[in-house]
Amino acid sequence: MLDKVVIANRGEIALRILRACRELGIKTVAVHSTADRDLMHVRLADESVCIGPPPAAESYLNMPAIISAAEVTDAVAIHPGYGFLAENADFAERVENSGFIFIGPRAETIRLMGDKVEAIRAMKAAGVPCVPGSDGPLGDDPEENLRLAHEIGYPVIIKAAGGGGGRGMRVVHSDATLLNAINLTRAEAAAAFGNDAVYMEKYLERPRHVEFQVLADGQGNAIHLGERDCSMQRRHQKVVEEAPAPGISEEQRAAVGERCVRACLEIGYRGAGTFEFLYQDGEFYFIEMNTRIQVEHPVTEMVTGIDLVKEQLRIAAGEPLRHRQSDVRIRGHAVECRVNAEHPRTFAPSPGTIRFFHAPGGPGIRFDSHIYTGYTVPPYYDSLIAKLIAHGEDRASALARMRTALAEIVVDGIDTNIELLQEIVADAAFAQGGTDIHYLESRLAQVRREGRG
Repeated sequence: MLDKVVIANRGEIALRILRACRELGIKTVAVHSTADRDLMHVRLADESVCIGPPPAAESYLNMPAIISAAEVTDAVAIHPGYGFLAENADFAERVENSGFIFIGPRAETIRLMGDKVEAIRAMKAAGVPCVPGSDGPLGDDPEENLRLAHEIGYPVIIKAAGGGGGRGMRVVHSDATLLNAINLTRAEAAAAFGNDAVYMEKYLERPRHVEFQVLADGQGNAIHLGERDCSMQRRHQKVVEEAPAPGISEEQRAAVGERCVRACLEIGYRGAGTFEFLYQDGEFYFIEMNTRIQVEHPVTEMVTGIDLVKEQLRIAAGEPLRHRQSDVRIRGHAVECRVNAEHPRTFAPSPGTIRFFHAPGGPGIRFDSHIYTGYTVPPYYDSLIAKLIAHGEDRASALARMRTALAEIVVDGIDTNIELLQEIVADAAFAQGGTDIHYLESRLAQVRREGRG
């Protein structure tokens, strides 16, 4: 097992990684900005190293500082968590070239999956179902691009090959706006990702977002751990997630999951990963692969009993995968709500000091958070402050427990989105299951029109 690990992240995921390390007897090094010296995982880690001032570019995105922290503490590996440098192939490469273990896929795999065009090609080769599209980057011939749009059928979506997180995409409904949309997306992609390549896909108007969790050891073994539904989104950002996805049959799960496993083996995948799909009219369409641990990984852990972060650490230590596909069983249902430090209606960030905090509890409740009474939420980073997870024997009992837990939680001193989360889990359409990715935005727009926001 690994002797000492640098946790190259902050907040709840850093604390989550620290706990997994402790359970495995691994020493921890917390790297942090000057704004984060009072984070819980910094207090609990065996060692801590300040790597820079508050701006992420000067701290959590500072590759030399993080690698230097590993050097001075005699660590053997670096865990990037999610966000920041987690899917940065150059960082993974520099970590490995510096003599440390990167707890994640190999740099070339991250690079392959980071290029959406190449990722789609790899998935098609592995038999993973994909959205009808251009099968490669768009050229400069206007007539060919118009012909391609007609062949796919409007509406289409123009996407940046190097994009992600909902950025670098534009929906087009007719010839009149197609060419301008391609040019605008190219310009945005070049500025945001340093890569102006764009591609075209069929735009699915009412899809759900369903993703499959995988584990692979890079030694010829891979499994999937079922699917999650992450359709409750605002501005392409997930708000509520659940596992398993409502309405997905065991046969569908087995068929798509097996193709994801096959793709992992064909690309030589190592570590935890997620295949993201759009799901509409009973069909799955691959959109991208996340080569890291996901924010919503706890719902999969709750229904399978498999600790994904500990498995990441074991795989990085060179151990073969401990589980076989026949070992994976889906038990009950789990729902996760993301608690953000933001106004529940305007969504304006709400940094500040938490005057009083009370965590919810009870059977089937898990609360992943780094906050405590007296903690000051800084203005420099993502607004996520906690993840509330409820597990029950079925979806109805999980939602009932979630409603109870949301009524118990107290975060005083800053605004949070708890009121919005309460409304979502009490919503009749959500309770029925199967809402699409546009549902929450439409519902919020209706609230604004009615003057209730």
